Amino acid sequence: MGNAEDARIPEGAEVPEGAVGPEEQWLGPVLRRREQVQPGTTDQRLLDSEGDSEWVHTDPWRVMRIQSEFVEGFGALAELPSAISVFGSARTPDGSPEYEAGVRIGKALVDAGFAVITGGGPGAMEAANKGAREAKGVSVGLGIELPFESGLNPHVDIGVNFRYFFVRKTMFVKYAQGFVVLPGGLGTLDELFEALTLVQTGKVTRFPIVLFGTAYWGGLIDWLRDTVVAQGKASEKDLLLFHVTDDVEEAVMLVTKEVGR
Repeated sequence: MGNAEDARIPEGAEVPEGAVGPEEQWLGPVLRRREQVQPGTTDQRLLDSEGDSEWVHTDPWRVMRIQSEFVEGFGALAELPSAISVFGSARTPDGSPEYEAGVRIGKALVDAGFAVITGGGPGAMEAANKGAREAKGVSVGLGIELPFESGLNPHVDIGVNFRYFFVRKTMFVKYAQGFVVLPGGLGTLDELFEALTLVQTGKVTRFPIVLFGTAYWGGLIDWLRDTVVAQGKASEKDLLLFHVTDDVEEAVMLVTKEVGR
């Protein structure tokens, strides 16, 4: 509306043809009419230091937060070398066979020339970060704001903490060339199926996915084959989107071979 932005004509005043009337208001690109007209102007609300602070919880402000998380994530990770994201349960006990496998995988990935990205938490994530750090590689943790977890594990050298899961998941895929998935819970399954969907739909290419632990993942694979594929909800070739192994060396070979390393 040009210079009429945020303007309102006082009640009872003569309204010039084409002007914004008392029941119509433009706030930037947003048109408000009748009961939705807001008092004052955008500049006035910006400069009013005694105004209501509820605006920081509104959806438009959240968009700025989301944007800032993307900017911070891109800035922190843009110069990473080739990397592999490693997922697994935060509840994996230190010293367990799964934990030790995570340490070995982290080391082997660094030895193969890759940085290691995890969710930055304890358990399997800590194990992979520990292996990467001990191998003197780049150890990255992408944390998430949760009510029951706090902080990044001590083996993270580059850490970014996110408010929003979807921003964090973008970083896992954008800055990694593949996934190694250790036994894990719902969060691990979320990341796994996100990656499988992206590969299946062609949103990402040359993105190997390796599931570590045949006993743990066997039931899920049986269900995918005997129920999902059998009932026509997915195709047989979708079972080729991932590999399954119990061998650390094979897991690293599979996840790195497909990206040309």
